[in-house]
Amino acid sequence: MTPESATIVALATAPAAGAVGILRVSGPAALEVGRRLAPGVPASPTPRHAYLASFVDAAGAVLDEGLFLYFQAPRSFTGEDVVELHAHGSPRLLRLLLARTLEDERVRPALPGEFTRRAFLHGRIDLTRAEAVADLVAADSEAAVRAAAAGLSGALAERIHALETPLRELHADLEGVLNFPDEAEGADAEAGSRVASLRSVAEALRAEVGRGRLVRQGARVALYGPVNAGKSTLFNRLVGEARALVDDEPGTTRDALETRVEWDGLGVTLYDTAGLREAPGRVEALGIARTKELLAAVDLAVLVLPPGTSRDETASWSREAGDTPVLAVTGKCDVMTGVEAPAPPRVSGLTGEGVDALRTSVLARLWGGGTPSAVALVSERHADALRRTAEALGRAQEASRVSTLEVLSGEVGLALEALGEVSGTSVSDALLDTLFQRFCIGK
Repeated sequence: MTPESATIVALATAPAAGAVGILRVSGPAALEVGRRLAPGVPASPTPRHAYLASFVDAAGAVLDEGLFLYFQAPRSFTGEDVVELHAHGSPRLLRLLLARTLEDERVRPALPGEFTRRAFLHGRIDLTRAEAVADLVAADSEAAVRAAAAGLSGALAERIHALETPLRELHADLEGVLNFPDEAEGADAEAGSRVASLRSVAEALRAEVGRGRLVRQGARVALYGPVNAGKSTLFNRLVGEARALVDDEPGTTRDALETRVEWDGLGVTLYDTAGLREAPGRVEALGIARTKELLAAVDLAVLVLPPGTSRDETASWSREAGDTPVLAVTGKCDVMTGVEAPAPPRVSGLTGEGVDALRTSVLARLWGGGTPSAVALVSERHADALRRTAEALGRAQEASRVSTLEVLSGEVGLALEALGEVSGTSVSDALLDTLFQRFCIGK
């Protein structure tokens, strides 16, 4: 029995007590196996109809009462016959039902992501939609949920298709001229301009990888600056609770504190770091060293300065962040009575003045225009494939000017192959194994 012909089974809900637990069976024997657990269901049940059924053990004793649903191939998630048993959410009960299905030699436990993998292999979804399923399950912010949902509905698939289709047509035209020069004469006309247009589309998609990472993983933002500038008070105000110790004594924060917040749907991990100064104590020096390491790893550094900081001092503190983008603000503006507003925006963690404007500025620096939920969820894997697509098209563009038609067609073919790794039209079993291993069992 091949892996594709086996009937697979898994719990589709978490193995914890709850109101409902779902057992999912997919494959050629799904209906027969499901009816063994629910013998009261008709031999030919109506597809997509919920039957109230008693679930029984091997001796016919009733274990539970719940819903029996049958999805007939190919109109199911996997493209195969699928049966779902909706029982009460007792982990022990669900294990009994699972064990009962596995008594049939045609049934085996599903591998991680195998239901979604079968949906892909049966043409129910393309690879971008399959990956969006995992993104949706793992989403931990509103932006991630909405972006994954958009991917599941085909937002990224449409953009890939809009690039892949004309690329495939171009490759067919070039191969036609090479193999049938008389019949396909002129089909390679304007090949250079066609390649240039497709390359720009690939580059535009590739440019979204940074936004895709922010949506998937969330942004990292660190508050840093000299001691006693009001960083910890501002940190507490931004997270909405007293997480950091606050004191008039300089150097109160000795280590980096972190917490996760959600701003306009985007997940943000916010760090409060040890204040920077010369000649700190031994423990404080360790905190300062950690601050400098952290500044190199975050997406944005918010420089919190005490009132009266000069432009030269601001520039000096900004250089401490290295290559990380810096947003400078003046903290403790509540003590600036009668003082003209300095160049950096004013903010007070104590009174809340300027805090909403700071959040808006942080999001603008991280994201720019638009909303996080509107991003095409371009992953690092997609970015690598799009990079190779764009590079091959760049070589093809050059070949259209100075080289042979064979070289041009070869480079377009390489671009098409790389792009197929995103859509799934040219993907290896090894890559599929890697992708679906990150799925949970039962999905």
